[in-house]
Amino acid sequence: MNRLKTGSALTVALGILSMIAILLCHLALTDIWHGVGDLSAEWRMLQVGFGVIILFHLAALAILIQFLWRFGRRDLAAGA
Repeated sequence: MNRLKTGSALTVALGILSMIAILLCHLALTDIWHGVGDLSAEWRMLQVGFGVIILFHLAALAILIQFLWRFGRRDLAAGA
């Protein structure tokens, strides 16, 4: 159960970081759209934001599979 709690906490933290990354990616895309000056930092933000979002999705899938594996078999054994 401790591993499930740790994974859940990690997934929540990555979810919060993912929401922040989405906001920062929106701001970076707005700057890219306006196209003023050197945009390398904005493109880098999009790359980092994409990585954070992918990590969140992978962690969410992993914790969901672990949760279903642990608690889903009880429901199947009970006939529910």
